[in-house]
Amino acid sequence: TISTSAMMKAILIVAVLCGAVSAFAPVVQQPRGLSAANQLQQYQVQPIVSRRTASDDENNNDDVASAKVPSDWQSQILSGLSVIIDPDLDADIVSLGFVQNLQIDDSGVVSIDLCLTTPACPIKDLFVQQCQDIINGLEFTRGAQVTLTARQNEAPTAAPLGMSQIGAVIAVSSCKGGVGKSTTAVNLAFALQGMGAKVGIFDADVYGPSLPTMVAVEDDKVRFVGRQIAPLKRGGVSLMSFGYVNEGSAVMRGPMVTQLLDQFLSLTNWGPLDYLILDMPPGTGDIQLTLSQRLNITAAVIVTTPQELSFVDVERGVEMFDTVNVPCIAVVENMAYFEKEKSANVEVDYETLRDKFLQVLKERDGISDEAAADVVNSLVDTVQENVQNAGKGEMEEIRIFGQGHKRRLSEQWGIEHTFSVPLVSTIAKNGDSGTPFILDNPSSPQAETYKELAK
Repeated sequence: TISTSAMMKAILIVAVLCGAVSAFAPVVQQPRGLSAANQLQQYQVQPIVSRRTASDDENNNDDVASAKVPSDWQSQILSGLSVIIDPDLDADIVSLGFVQNLQIDDSGVVSIDLCLTTPACPIKDLFVQQCQDIINGLEFTRGAQVTLTARQNEAPTAAPLGMSQIGAVIAVSSCKGGVGKSTTAVNLAFALQGMGAKVGIFDADVYGPSLPTMVAVEDDKVRFVGRQIAPLKRGGVSLMSFGYVNEGSAVMRGPMVTQLLDQFLSLTNWGPLDYLILDMPPGTGDIQLTLSQRLNITAAVIVTTPQELSFVDVERGVEMFDTVNVPCIAVVENMAYFEKEKSANVEVDYETLRDKFLQVLKERDGISDEAAADVVNSLVDTVQENVQNAGKGEMEEIRIFGQGHKRRLSEQWGIEHTFSVPLVSTIAKNGDSGTPFILDNPSSPQAETYKELAK
């Protein structure tokens, strides 16, 4: 354990000067699923002998007898489960290879492993419920046990040791500074972590690292795993930034920065991760292109604001990623609008209103001046209260920077997943405090937006 960053900084700089640059191999794609027939061949499973007592056998003898397991029990179960469709992959869970380790014990209880593509699957609980309902609906079954697992991605043999167990690299890019890119990257990472995924964040902005300010780590001591650096941690999320090991920003030329980032990624022992969120430096220059090519990024999320100038930069960013064959899967429009409580915007001259009421009442016979005054005061108070409460509790969106460009992005580039995040002071405060917004405000509408982005 080293309490200072001097040794780590020296190691990184020496590694850069020595030119030990590693080229990263492509991330392995998800394995193709097996057909139902192939799965059935794979499942040559003998019924498990259950551990029951003699008294259990006597009590349940009639049930066991009526639950005789047919010879084709495997195909019946798989046929039933094949009606469950993954909406994202547009295929059933059997042909996708999700159903594994199909077994049945002698009491008729069926157990399966449901191996999903990611532990952060947003509908995993629905899958479990559907599997249980279908299995329990078969005549010969007496229960269903569904265990959720996730596929482990095998990294290419040429991948650097530090990134050998990373499943997918997601780039969060803005192509322009000051639009909330790092805020989006941090909250996206913690949203994925909250959904059950193993996540890391790498701050690739050497010139102006944001991660140390936005995420305060649990322990700032630098540790080594063999010849590699152990990433810092916060709430189960792995973190690494040049700012954690060097105070301030780097002052160096582009080629040297590229080599530094290569070494940073290679020397960091990320361990097994489902997602590595790459907080890209702003712009579309040499550093961004080099990172996109060498890291073989899985997908990109573009962050922007509603102004026309930002839209122009979004176009450049999408074109850059298109050049290196990286799909842009979502756009986040930060500071899209400001929410305020609706007001009636009605001006009432209550003194004039009071005089008019009195005049009308005095023209009527049988009403004393005192009674008329009481009625008028009550009427004016009621009007005043209604005016003040008009629109109370209802929020309106004020588009400070314009209407945005979500439709244009969808029509021009085919980016269907677009999200709008309003201008909220608490998001900015959390960014400066070292605690991600989504951790302090998990039930807020803005946190739900980050969760939808993660899904």
